[in-house]
This record gives sequence, structure tokens and C-alpha cells, in this order.
Amino acid sequence: MTRKRLGEFCQARSGDKADVANIAVFAPTPDAYELLRDQLTAASVAEHLAPLVSGPVVRYEAPNVLALNFVCQHALGGGGPRTLRSDILGKTLGPNVLRMEVSVPAELADRLPRLVPPGG
Repeated sequence: MTRKRLGEFCQARSGDKADVANIAVFAPTPDAYELLRDQLTAASVAEHLAPLVSGPVVRYEAPNVLALNFVCQHALGGGGPRTLRSDILGKTLGPNVLRMEVSVPAELADRLPRLVPPGG
């Protein structure tokens, strides 16, 4: 087993509606999607984003596009016109989740695409 940041092999997209943010994490392969389904839970994302998200986090699976979608309540300090945050739209939450690490079996790690340059 090896530890990898999600950003080394996954992509993400995030956005908002008022004080609710959603974050989609996309796996590059079906095997990587199964790994994410096992390890990237609503609880782990909620813990990782705890300094930014004060409400519940719910996970939805989208196997047809190899993605997990996380809906985060109370995620933007009240929403666009009410928040004092610099990111009023939740766009930085996706890259933030990509900083999380997961355990990857060596045989899968060797087959994953590398989205970050060596040393990056």
C-alpha cells in the first residue's frame, strides 16, 4: 500500500447555491472509483473540511461518470452576499478535497495516471 493525494490521480469540480456547496470528485478508472467509494466517505470529507463547512455533508454516487458528489450544508458562511470569505462561490473546495490522502494498493498505484509533475 502507498498513500497518495487525490489530486495526484483524480479531478474535482465544485460550486455553490446560497450556503450549500457541492464537490464532485472524478476517478480516472473504474478501479480507482471503487477505491474512492471505499475510502472517500462523507465523514472523511466533513472532517477534512471542518474548518470551512459547519453543516452536514452528504455523499452521492455517480458510477456512470466515475464520480462521487458531496453536498455540504452551511459551507459558505451564509452564501454570496452574506459571507465575509474570499471564496464566496465554493470554487476552492474541490481543490481542497484533492489534498486528502487515500491508501492505494501498489498494483493500482502503478496503473493510475499521474496528474501532478514529479516533485509537485
